[in-house]
Order: sequence, then structure tokens, then C-alpha cells
Amino acid sequence: MKILTAWLRKYLTDLSADDFQLAEDMTLRGIAVEGIHDLGTGNGSLFEMDITTNRVDAMNHYGIAREAATIYGLRLVPLDFPLPEAKPTALPFSVRIEAHDACGRFTARVLRDVSILSGPAITAAGPISAQMAGYFALLGQKSISNAVDASNFAWLAMGQPTHAFDLDKIEGGIVVRRARKGEKVRTLDGVERALDPEDLIIADHVKPLGLAGVMGGWETMITPETRNVLVEAAWFDPVAVRRTARRHGLHTDASHRFERGADINSAPLASAIVSAIILEGGGYVEGELVDVVVPAIRARTADRAAIPLALGEVHRLLGTTVDPEGITSATVEGVLSALGCGLTADGHDRWEVTLPSWRLDLEREIDLIEEVARVYGYNRFANTLPAFSGAVIELGASAANAVMRRGLLAAGFHEAISSTFTSAADVVLYAPQPGLVVPLGNPLSEEAGVMRPSLTPGMVTMIAGNLHRDIADVRLFELGTVFSGSTEKVDERPSLAIGAAGKVAQAGPHQAVRDFDFYDLKGVVEQLVSRFQARSVYFDNFAQGGLALGLTPEWLHPCRAARVVVEGTTMGWFGQLHPRIAAERKLKDLVFVGELYLDRLFALPLRKAAVREISRFQPVRRDFSLMVPNRVQWAEIDAALGEVRVPELIDWSPREIYREYQGSSKSGHEYSLLLGVTFQAADRTLRDEELQEFSKSIVEAVSAAGARLRS
Repeated sequence: MKILTAWLRKYLTDLSADDFQLAEDMTLRGIAVEGIHDLGTGNGSLFEMDITTNRVDAMNHYGIAREAATIYGLRLVPLDFPLPEAKPTALPFSVRIEAHDACGRFTARVLRDVSILSGPAITAAGPISAQMAGYFALLGQKSISNAVDASNFAWLAMGQPTHAFDLDKIEGGIVVRRARKGEKVRTLDGVERALDPEDLIIADHVKPLGLAGVMGGWETMITPETRNVLVEAAWFDPVAVRRTARRHGLHTDASHRFERGADINSAPLASAIVSAIILEGGGYVEGELVDVVVPAIRARTADRAAIPLALGEVHRLLGTTVDPEGITSATVEGVLSALGCGLTADGHDRWEVTLPSWRLDLEREIDLIEEVARVYGYNRFANTLPAFSGAVIELGASAANAVMRRGLLAAGFHEAISSTFTSAADVVLYAPQPGLVVPLGNPLSEEAGVMRPSLTPGMVTMIAGNLHRDIADVRLFELGTVFSGSTEKVDERPSLAIGAAGKVAQAGPHQAVRDFDFYDLKGVVEQLVSRFQARSVYFDNFAQGGLALGLTPEWLHPCRAARVVVEGTTMGWFGQLHPRIAAERKLKDLVFVGELYLDRLFALPLRKAAVREISRFQPVRRDFSLMVPNRVQWAEIDAALGEVRVPELIDWSPREIYREYQGSSKSGHEYSLLLGVTFQAADRTLRDEELQEFSKSIVEAVSAAGARLRS
């Protein structure tokens, strides 16, 4: 918003501060001056101001002057535009408000035998017109005619929109009402608009004349031939104006102010300003001002209940960072009185504060205290931190979360955060229990209508977003919360999502690369689970004959996925994203994702790091050639070996696995497994007799799991 300092100073007595000091002091009080332009000797400066939407009272020169008068303790020059005595009329002009919920006040003044002036004739019309023309030139405001310029002058001066009608084109009188079905109006921009029954309009007894609070109509527009004028100044409901303006795609100076809440008491003064300027070019007033008010709206805008305020509460809320002697009863009374409030004191530093009609943003005691602090100066408060007598309490799962985060970062993954909301379609696909979801009461869109029951849809979206932007290698994880239940009872649980796609560099002298695969992700999951104390950990997905058990969700590839089971409890799933979903997302690369239920995993204690001396004695490796039934998976053999009570058994792993293709002449119900084990003692070299006993224990363990030595 543009403000002229020369215009401001007309409303202030004895303002000694220069324009730069004024700009700084205003900005410190929340009325931000973002730019200052010198307009030359005698013209002052032009302020570029940023006024917050709740301070519509300061969106004009008089409102800014009121702020300056409050800051410096100056007298504010009252606005006074006397009019010549009105000529009597037999009947007052007819004004009727039918939309009592949307129009709180409507004033109408009839001016007859006026002259519509333009150009230099406006400046010569009189002192107010000349002053107006000078201000408009400095502001870069286009001059149209004395009637239109007068309306613009009124809202620039004191913030009240007005409108001038060609009186001779009004039939019968003014009616403020809702539009009727099928009605149309041609607005001042020349566009014929079909009206909605919810539109608030100004009409005469025959036709619509304009959109109330937004834009006037073409038919009653002021022209050089106009001789009789009706000056309108009114108050319209912010919601009604906003809806009408948006329906018709309009945003005008008038709608900008009405949408934010105009001053219902300013209409008569605004009417006088416009009338005084027009009458400088000739003409007279016919009849008294017609002023129609809706009492219910006036009661909730201008005649609001007084607010109690206590000096003790001012000191309590502003704290000890400001000297209590600096904000006294006189300070409070001086600030609030200068802002337009009325104060009735009880003699004990308490007041009943009556609110000004132009400050609709003041509603509670805390608002008044904020005004006192703002005008007193936030820069006068000491810079201190809030007092805190407690202690930082670590959340129960913080250590486990830190372990997971460090492990994933060390594995080359980057932490990401996705939206807490998801779509109903994703719920059907990814939710563990689609029937137990939490819908939003007022969703932002269909794509964000449900609280996420899984982190996987967000992870898939983030991976797809990276791949579609030519990020070749993607490694992401998210530690977040998932939701289930209903709107009445929402259950929250921590979860971990992992996602990867792209290439992996292989160890070796040539640094060869290959595609990230299922076993890479499995290795990451194994590393994470190994940080917790668990005796039984296995991965499954298939039963006898390689038939899928359906233990993994449908969003994973049926043959390249696994369930994670720790201590007999399902901890989650991981694997390749199902090709169908990948195709829907237009993903050409193989994508691997997984999700772990952290509430279940965190129920296990963390594994404590143990340090031991490396044995100086030679390890002994032995291989066992086994025949294993197809129904027996490596996890079962691994678990059986973990139960072997041989302290010298330090490592075991499958060296080779050989299966015949299904349907071949040699295929059967078994596969070949070469098991490698390592023995090592910390205090001695192992003897052959000991190794034979150890091997016997190994054979017994794998036999119990269903395997046998190859003959």
C-alpha cells in the first residue's frame, strides 16, 4: 500500500520526526514500511507499506496517522467536511435493506444540479479538489472525474469505500437484496454477468444496479452528462462480499476492504467527504442523509461489550523483561485512548474498555495487552529466553531409533519424510487391515483423505519421484507413525520404511557394478534386526514344492519377497515392488521396498556391544555336504546350529546350494547344500578328537532340522 507522508502530516500536529524516523518507529510497532521514496522538496516521501490483513483500519492515511499520533503522543486532527445546508424535500429518498444478514448500514445522499468535471477543471473547483489532485499526482493515481476521484479520495483518506450513482437512472429507490434467478447486470468493466441467487446486489425497484461491495453497474455510471447524483456509503458483510467477488472472479479496492471488515460507523463521514468534493464543482444537497441501520449487525460490530482489563494482568503477561514502572496506569490509558478505546476506571488499576468500531481485531483482554506492548515498543523488552525449570526427558524408544538411523545412514541410505495423509486407493493396496483406517473429516484433496496406515505408499511415491527426475541410485528410509482404528479411536504405532533402486558397486579391484537386488535389501534388514537381542530370526515366503504361502503383502513380488519373523512374531516384509504397481507408476528400474513394525521390534532389548580378544590360534574350517528336503529352509538349519552348545563354533554359512529344475529327470524333493563351519578356541589349538566331537554335534543338529549327510 502507498502512503504519502505529506498527507499524513495534515492529520498530525507538531510531528517533529523526519520521514525516516517515522518509518522506523512505525515498523517497530508492526506497521511495516518496506520502502521509502523521496518525492522531492515540499512533497515528502512515499511509503511502500505492508499492512497485515487484520489491520484494515490502517489501510488508509488517517489510520496510519492515528498510529503515528499514538506512538508520539500527538493530537490527531479530526476529519471535518462540512456541507451546505440541505434543501428540503417532500419525501426522503427510498432505501430498503432486505438482506439483513449481509448489509448492516446503507446511507444515501442526493446531490442535484452538479457538474461532472475532469482534468484541470477538478483542480480549479476548490481547495479540497485541488489538494486531492495534488495527492493523486504524487501517488500515481489516475484521475477520471470529480465524482469518481472523490470516491477514491474517501477510501484513500479514511478507508471507507463509496459509490456514486447517476440518480436519474434509478427507478423508484434503492433495495439491498440477494439476486433473483435469471437476473443479469452489466458492471463498470463492461462485462454482463449472470447473477447467482446468493449474490448480494444493490438494485432499484426494477433492476439490479451493481454487485454490493464489489463493483457498480454500467447503467447508473457517472458520465459527463450526469446532473443529479446519489452518493452511497454502506457496510457489507465480509463473507457475503468475498463470496460474490470470487463467484465473478473480481477483486477490487472496495471488495479488498469490505472482505476484511469495514467500520460501520464511518459511512456518514465518507458520504460527507465525497459530497463535499463533488459540490465544489457546483450543485446542492437535497434532503437530509438517509441512514438505514440493521441493529443486530451494529450491535456486533460497533456496540460490542466492554472488555475488563487489569494492570496486574498486563505486568504478569509482559513479564519482568520490561520495567513495571515503564508501563503504568497512565501508559495503558494513554495508549488505548489514543487508539480510540474508551476506558472507565474503578480506581484500583482496573478498567472497562470500550472498543472502537474500526478495530474489529480487538476481541479479548490479551488483544488490549498486546496493543499496549506493541505501542510501548517491543524493542524496549530485554532479550531473554523463556524460563524452564524442568529437564529434558529422553523418550523410551530414542536409543532404538538412534540405532536404526545410524545403521541405515551407514548403509548409504538417506532419511526422508513423506505426507501423513494418503488416498483411499492406497489404503486398499497397502493397508495391513483396510477396514481399520482413519478418514479425515475435512480432507484437502482425494489424494490426502485418510491418515496413512502404512509408510510404504509414501516411500514408493518418493522413490518414483527421484527416478522420474533421473536420480539413478536411490536409497531412502523413513521413521514415522502409522495410524489405524476409526475416527472415534485412533491407534498410533511407529514404523520404518526402506526403499532402494539403482546400482551397487561390488567389492574388488575392478569396482564392477550390478543392480541392487533382493539380497542387498535382505542384508540391510538382517543388520538392523541383529542390533536387538533375539535368539530366533528367520525369513519365509514359500512352502513345500516352492508353493507360495501368501505370507507377504500383495504390493510385493510373489517370488522376490520375504516376511521377517523375530522370536515367532512377524516384524514386517520386504522385497521387490510388484511389477504391476511398478508399471502403473511407470517405473522402468527394479524397486525394492520394505516396512518393519518398530513397536514390535523395540519390545526387544538392544544388543550390547561386547569386546573380546582375537584368538591367536588357528581356526579350523569343515564342510558338510547335506541333502535337505525342499520344505526345509536355511533359516531352520541356521536356528538349529545356533542351539549347538559348542563354544568353539564361531561361524557357519551355506557355501553352495544346488537344486534341480522342476520337471527335469533328476528333480526330486531334496536340494543339495554345502555347509561350511568354522571352529576356533581362544586358549589352544584344537585337536582332531575335539573336532570329531564338534562335527558329530553339527550332524546331529542339522539332522534334527530334517537334513542328512550326503552319502
